[in-house]
Amino acid sequence: MTEFQDPFLRSNKPVKFPEKYVDQTVRPNDIGIAEQWAVKPAADPCVGDLATPVNSGYFTKAWLNNLPFYRPGLSPNFRGLEVGAIFGYFLFGPFAITGPFRNTDFALTAGLLSAVGAMHILTALLVLYNSPGKAPNVQPADCTIDNPPTDLFTKSGWADFTSGFWLGGCGGAVFAWLLCGTLHVDQLMQQGAFFPWVG
Repeated sequence: MTEFQDPFLRSNKPVKFPEKYVDQTVRPNDIGIAEQWAVKPAADPCVGDLATPVNSGYFTKAWLNNLPFYRPGLSPNFRGLEVGAIFGYFLFGPFAITGPFRNTDFALTAGLLSAVGAMHILTALLVLYNSPGKAPNVQPADCTIDNPPTDLFTKSGWADFTSGFWLGGCGGAVFAWLLCGTLHVDQLMQQGAFFPWVG
């Protein structure tokens, strides 16, 4: 304890500071920047459920709640179709451009077959997740996701999501294959304009 603290701690009177040290612009209901950026427990802090400026910020919440997995008003099948189409579309590129057939005429076809095979493996994992025991765990609402889809976390909802995921993934890979087979993109791929170091 310092000499400055000692008289205040022994006294029963409230501490009075000189007027020059008191900020008169602050009102009792003002929210300071420290409170705005404070990390608060959202539910149970023992499980790490904390509301931070990142996971409860406006941009993060708007972006995550608009993803097809959480967007309100979609059926589980359509959620799977949208998620699978993204996966299939983006899986085609690495298989076609960096695969073992990249310098042959079969690069696009090999990329398509590899992407469809990868979608089959991912779909099998989703089927295995739904198979044993009871229905998948329902995600509770938290500080980031306001309204998780309850119809998705049932056995039939997850089965619909899985079938949509498979169909969307294969369709996305086929769309990427057709797009890369067009005249302009095919010439770019043959010249190595995308990845000149691969070859």
